Amino acid sequence: MKPKRILVTGATGFVGRPLLPALLRAGHAVRVATRREESFPDSVEVAIIADLKSHTDWKPILQGVDIVIHLAGPAHSKISEEAFSEFDQVNWHATQRLANAAKNAGIDRFVYISSVRAQVGSSALNVICEQDDPHPTNQYGRSKLAAEQAVRASGVPFTILRPVVVYGPHPKGNMLAVVKFARSPWPLPFVESHRSLLSIDNLISAIIFSLNNLTMAGETYLVADPEPVTIGQLFSLLRKVQGRSPRAIKVPKAIMRLSLWACRCSDLWPRISGDLVVDISKIRSTGWLPAVDTYHGMLKMMREFDN
Repeated sequence: MKPKRILVTGATGFVGRPLLPALLRAGHAVRVATRREESFPDSVEVAIIADLKSHTDWKPILQGVDIVIHLAGPAHSKISEEAFSEFDQVNWHATQRLANAAKNAGIDRFVYISSVRAQVGSSALNVICEQDDPHPTNQYGRSKLAAEQAVRASGVPFTILRPVVVYGPHPKGNMLAVVKFARSPWPLPFVESHRSLLSIDNLISAIIFSLNNLTMAGETYLVADPEPVTIGQLFSLLRKVQGRSPRAIKVPKAIMRLSLWACRCSDLWPRISGDLVVDISKIRSTGWLPAVDTYHGMLKMMREFDN
């Protein structure tokens, strides 16, 4: 891969932190746009910007940049679903301004990290593929879809990635709740729903693979681990990587829902009670291969969690 100068937004986030060293190892020069001074590798250039809701002057920041990887945006688990303005301002309008600026700067590729929620709700009856009409069910998903449309309309060469739930070291949100469940001493209740998950290592490998792959320009891809898992398999896997017996018990959905409510984890219910499986044959057809399988991805997550 020919080395590039890459601007990364959201570099201090869950994906951004491990992405930076991966880009540097691949030989790229990295510039980050961040709201505050942070500790970055010495070779990383830092551009301090205001909040993304502000109208940033991207022209000097994009000078000399070949590729933009746009990660920045509010996590849907941290903001009330009623906060329409927050999602629209940061996920949609800020992305629109950056994509337009990237087009004017002659950027070679704009890689936008969207979400499966731009396409579908928290569950789906059928396996999801990119050709399905998008039907986001919450404001987070709608703002992500609007951002995708803004990127396409800008005219900048782009690649859009729609990851499913991402897991990795120092998990957050719902995955953190799942990990805490799996580390408890109690038998684990579960329901037989199927979910696609995504190791952070696989997401990073997909991002880097897309940078110099001309066939991925102008396309949108769902990204997930090779095989979905059932919730029972997920709990068993997390216990297995701890060297423990699964001790999982299949229970009726009503009891599972009540258990989550009693543990103050009721937000998990919509995300584990139904299936959400995506077809990754499109991105696999480009030549991309997942870096790890789910077992080894979970093993790495749990080792880091306990350190």
